[in-house]
Amino acid sequence: MGIKLVLVHGFRPQVSEQLRAKGHPERFSHGLRITDAVALDCAQEAAGQLRFEIEAAFSQGLPNTAMANSTVRVISGNFLTASPVGIVDGIDFMHSGVVRRVDGAAIRRAIDSGALAMLSPFGFSPTGEAFNLTMEDVATSVAISLQADKLVFITEIPGLREARDDPDAPIDTEIALADAERLLAALPAPTQPSDAAFYLRHCIKACRSGVERSHIVPFAVDGAVLQEVFTHDGIGTMVVDEKLESLREAGADDVAGILKLIEPYERDGTLVKRSRTEIERDVANYTVIEHDGIIFGCAALYPYPEARTGEMAALTVSPESQGQGDGDKMLKRVEQRARAMGLESLFVLTTRTMHWFIKRGFAQVDPDWLPEARKRKYNWDRKSQVLVKKL
Repeated sequence: MGIKLVLVHGFRPQVSEQLRAKGHPERFSHGLRITDAVALDCAQEAAGQLRFEIEAAFSQGLPNTAMANSTVRVISGNFLTASPVGIVDGIDFMHSGVVRRVDGAAIRRAIDSGALAMLSPFGFSPTGEAFNLTMEDVATSVAISLQADKLVFITEIPGLREARDDPDAPIDTEIALADAERLLAALPAPTQPSDAAFYLRHCIKACRSGVERSHIVPFAVDGAVLQEVFTHDGIGTMVVDEKLESLREAGADDVAGILKLIEPYERDGTLVKRSRTEIERDVANYTVIEHDGIIFGCAALYPYPEARTGEMAALTVSPESQGQGDGDKMLKRVEQRARAMGLESLFVLTTRTMHWFIKRGFAQVDPDWLPEARKRKYNWDRKSQVLVKKL
């Protein structure tokens, strides 16, 4: 499928288990393991065993299995240069380190050859000294070095919840980078992987540094990575670096651009015709995508608060940018606006794009489902299909 993978594995549980077996205490500070000589030996042993097991798993090729004829090649190496954490607040972290440099060119050569690159959370100094790194630091640093399209953390937590204090609240499937930064500032400093801010801070660092999307997905759900990457809503939380100048709410200056964008679709009957006066009146309801000062997409949200639903109308993408995901971006933004208004569902009326919406979680209903105020304006001659998505 053309997807190039770099796999960074962790080994915290294995190191903790070996230290317990040796009767050696494990120590943490500032959210990091203090790696003394015994802990370093345990980390090296755990890393070697895990690399062996992971390579064995990728080498499976039995018929009638998911790995049949896969011939996955795994390349590992000393791709990381590390430096010591040093002494922080009077605490010597000894053999714990941080990523100093990533040999991105060597990793690119490996993945361009069709192999999967695998990295353990170990780095080496120019003098050959080994340092125990964190999986999150390594993965984030490598993603930034490669300017990866995605950074995916497979984690102990299912994602970030919309209501932070409610364990039963739904997962917040997408957070804009600016919102993620505000959330991180409001959360307590993380000390362990189950803390909400533990992975979020790495997602933000990656997005700030050029990685467009960072994901937090649960390892406890089988197929979580496939669900997150290949379904519209995903299963975990995605932090998105949305440039504010490209995806935003519309203003009065955008009316002409919106009219120019939707006019061809009104002419061929795909969209219901709207007058300039109507768009000027409702422009605050619109979301637009703008590239280099030109509007390439728009969508409007008309709320019906009494029925706790809203209509998404005039979803349009310019032919020049179709197929680049702009429609999905606008749908996500409209869904976010609807949730912020307390709406429980989103509906659309369409005559030609029913399957596009069904793929994205909408279901067809009878026109009688419409809120009374919208039903009175329904054009029975046009026979638009009504599709609804629960938020």
